[in-house]
Amino acid sequence: MGIKYMKHVKFFVFLCIITFTVSCGQQKKYVDYKVKEGETMRSIANRLDMKTKDLLRLNPDVGRKPKANSVIVIPNKKIKTTVDSVTDNVVDVVKIDTKKNNATIENKDKLLKELKKDFVVYEVKKGDTFYSLTRFYNVSQEEMIALNPVLSEGLKVGQVIKIKPILEGKEETEVHIYDDKIDKEISLKVAILLPFLTKENDTIDSKDLFIKSRLANIVTDFYLGSEIAIDSLRKQGVNIDLNVYDTGRKSTKIKTIIAENNLEDNDVIIGPLYSEEAEILANKIKTPVVFPHYSKKQSKFSSPKLIKTSPEKKVFREELTNFIKDNFKKGNLILVGDGQSASNNSNTLIKQSLESHDSIKVVNVLKPKDGYIAKDRFLKILKPNIDNWVILTSDNNVLVADAINSLISLPDSTHVRVFTFNKGRAFNKISNLKLAKINLTYVSDEYVNEASASTQLFNKQYIRKNNALPSFYATKGFDITYDILIRLASGNDLKSTFKEGASFRVESKFDYSTKLFGATENKGLFIVKYNKDLSLTRLK
Repeated sequence: MGIKYMKHVKFFVFLCIITFTVSCGQQKKYVDYKVKEGETMRSIANRLDMKTKDLLRLNPDVGRKPKANSVIVIPNKKIKTTVDSVTDNVVDVVKIDTKKNNATIENKDKLLKELKKDFVVYEVKKGDTFYSLTRFYNVSQEEMIALNPVLSEGLKVGQVIKIKPILEGKEETEVHIYDDKIDKEISLKVAILLPFLTKENDTIDSKDLFIKSRLANIVTDFYLGSEIAIDSLRKQGVNIDLNVYDTGRKSTKIKTIIAENNLEDNDVIIGPLYSEEAEILANKIKTPVVFPHYSKKQSKFSSPKLIKTSPEKKVFREELTNFIKDNFKKGNLILVGDGQSASNNSNTLIKQSLESHDSIKVVNVLKPKDGYIAKDRFLKILKPNIDNWVILTSDNNVLVADAINSLISLPDSTHVRVFTFNKGRAFNKISNLKLAKINLTYVSDEYVNEASASTQLFNKQYIRKNNALPSFYATKGFDITYDILIRLASGNDLKSTFKEGASFRVESKFDYSTKLFGATENKGLFIVKYNKDLSLTRLK
């Protein structure tokens, strides 16, 4: 009797609690919520099907990573529970036999969707290695194994793994790695058109040339790098018929080459080096034409057959702006330009773009007086004991040198980090010690990890064949040629491979954007930072 009575009492108490909860829920639009260990405002907002910024507005005194057991205000609606089995070990999800059970397929998709809210997720493909994944996503093998303990046994095709957590406040776009594959018994016909005898070129500034070699040797270095790429692919079973043409010093020679040779018969043409010659060639044939260097004139390319391997300068600016948006949390942002009209326009675009971001309220602009910016003007705008991010948008030698000299001699309480999207000649004249002191962070179309397997293999092959270390241009020749030809070796149309993902080679990233009308553009760039020990770290 007593036991029955106790059961009735418990049921009555439980019913009262439920009734009280429902009653309160109807009366209150918002309720208190106790934060659990490891939860962030982003993860809570996701489970509430609301935007993180809206949840932060409800809790203006709470940061993006509240402490466990702290209380926040949330809309009065049911919060979804997290599926622990997914976040603990996503690899188990893909072991399900999806062919046998449609309900299981739906469950897998639901679990993966939940997982992608907090992690960058990737499905392992044939040929993937830890090296390729860590290089592409800029994470270490140890970090990946920590998130996926089963990877201590190695990668297995079909596994869905967590690459890295999505940082609070940062939107991660889904990225794809191009999967190198070679079709059986594939044959390619390739033409390389380069000005081996030329002394001038619109694509390379004369100040950037080697003092002794001039452009003819640079072109030769590019070709020697291309040869290593072709040799490597031939060893992998790709039959390559290569024809090399010297475009010479006069643009009229390209017309003779077109008239006297069936260039249409090639699968791809690498070159010419002159922008006007590249346009002439692309307008005469249907074969893809790879433009192998940067030129100011390449922005005017209109032919859909042209492939620009060097990103446009505006893409450098966009890349840095997006990086700052993703990583700037709190502090002081200062734009420093040279006062020229082009720089002013650039600064206006950057300022507008940055101030459109939720976490950035004000971007200060500092312009030179009498050609330079005095140190006291920096001190007036920089703030002590917070992060001061200075974006140098000028390439004026005097302005950049003066600005950096002022910024490396600030009081200890004033912390400064300098950014630039155009690390040009002005920065090259400044010692690395000074650049390291300000943690210079910049956008680059090249990043070399000398310890990587691919770099060491390329260096070894190049030295064995040419008895010298590869130059910058030789490495570029290898990267461009190898990337284009390995894509064609798949047996697929070249442009269709560009849609399959980005690729990393020895020092270059190729992330092509195709257009129905107009040239194909490479938007592959790196974000690189100087460290105190003068080493470089790739941030993105």
